[in-house]
Amino acid sequence: MLIAVSLVCAVLAAASNALGNVMQRRAALIVPRSDGFRIGLMWDLLRTPVWVLGIGGVLLAALFQGAALATGPLAVVQPVFLLELPFTLLVAGIAFRHPMPRATWLSVGSIVVSLCLGLFAAAPGGGTLQAPASLWTAVMACCLGAMAVLCTLAVRRRVGPSRAACMGLAAAIGYALTAALMKSSTDTLSREGIAAFFTSWQTYAFAATGVCSLFLLENALQSGPLIASQPALTLGDALVSLTLGITLYGETLRGGWWLPLQLLCLALAATAVTRLSRNHTLSGKPAGTSDTATPADDETPTTSASDHAAAHVRPTPRGTATHVQ
Repeated sequence: MLIAVSLVCAVLAAASNALGNVMQRRAALIVPRSDGFRIGLMWDLLRTPVWVLGIGGVLLAALFQGAALATGPLAVVQPVFLLELPFTLLVAGIAFRHPMPRATWLSVGSIVVSLCLGLFAAAPGGGTLQAPASLWTAVMACCLGAMAVLCTLAVRRRVGPSRAACMGLAAAIGYALTAALMKSSTDTLSREGIAAFFTSWQTYAFAATGVCSLFLLENALQSGPLIASQPALTLGDALVSLTLGITLYGETLRGGWWLPLQLLCLALAATAVTRLSRNHTLSGKPAGTSDTATPADDETPTTSASDHAAAHVRPTPRGTATHVQ
C-alpha cells in the first residue's frame, strides 16, 4: 500500500516539476545569455515573474517528492521522474498551443511502457531508513567531486552541446544526491519530529545541494540545445539515484534473467527521451530546424543575448503562443 502511495506522489511530483520546467525554460531565454554560469543569472531570474511562477511548481514538486521518499525506496521514486519530460511536453503543448504529432505520442508511450516494465523487472525494494555516517562521507565526496569535474569541463567549453551536456549531468548528480538526503530528512521528521528535522545535517545539506542543482540546471538550459542537456539530466538522475539507493540504503534490484529486460527498458527509455528532446515545442525552434544549427563548441556565437532571446521567444503562426526551450 505504501508503495502505491509513493508512486502516486512521485507522479504528482513529476507533473509539478513539468509545470515549473515550462516556466523556467521560458525565463531562461529572456535573461541575458552573457550571465551564464554566474551568480548574476540567478539575480536576473529572480526579477522575472514567469521564473518565480516556475519555482512555485518546483517547490510543490519538492513536497510531493518528500512524501514519496518517506513512503517508498529511492530506487522506486526517482526513476518515475522519467515522466517529467512527457509531462513537460503536454503542459507546453497546452500552454503554447502546440499539438503533439503522432511520433511524439509514440515516444511518450515508449517512456511510460519502459518505466512500468523496467520497475516490474527490477522490483526495487528492501533497504534501511537511514544510512551510516561513513557511507554518507564517501557518497558526498564522490558526488560533489563528480559535479566539480563536470563543471570544470563545462566552463572550459564555449556555449554548445558539450557544455550543456556537462552541466545537465552535473545537475542530475546534484538532484539525485538531493533526493537521497531528502529521504533521510523526511524519515527523521516522521519518526522524531520537527525539532530533530531542523537539527539534522541532512536537512541543510539537501537544501544546499538542491539550490546548487537548480543553478546548474538554469545554466545547462542556457548553455546549449535541449537535445544535449535533457537526456543527461533525465537519465542521469534516474541512474545515479538507483546507485545511491543501492549503496546508501541497501535497496535491492532483481538480477539474473531479469537484467537483460532491465537493460532493454533502459535503452528504450533513453531513445524515447532523446527523441522527445528534439521536439520543437521544447527546443524553441521552428519545424524543420535541426539541432545542428546550434553553434559548435569550438565556434564563437556572433549573435548578442538579446538577438538570441528574440530568435527563440517569438509569436507562432497563430500570433499568440510562444516557443520555449
